[in-house]
Amino acid sequence: MPRRCALSGKSVQYGNNVSHANNKTKRRFMSNLQVASVLSDVLGHTVRLRLTPRGIKTIEHNGGIDAYLLSTNNSKLTPEMTVLKRRVVSAKAKKDAKKAA
Repeated sequence: MPRRCALSGKSVQYGNNVSHANNKTKRRFMSNLQVASVLSDVLGHTVRLRLTPRGIKTIEHNGGIDAYLLSTNNSKLTPEMTVLKRRVVSAKAKKDAKKAA
């Protein structure tokens, strides 16, 4: 499993440790990934995602995972989130069709 945020795509960055004597050694800056269970009202269950704290905050700010996915353009979503958006859109369409009937 790659160390990449499912929402923002933020991943590992590379750089150098620089000593007082200006010696440089390679190092990795790891993203702070958290496994978060996000409740989807449309799907009716929780979805487990690996997100950064900024990603979790973004979802909460937009009013939940469903609202975030429906308001965000596909070109700005990661492939994993695009698949989830398709599931949410189809489930929402089925739910709206039931209400109309």
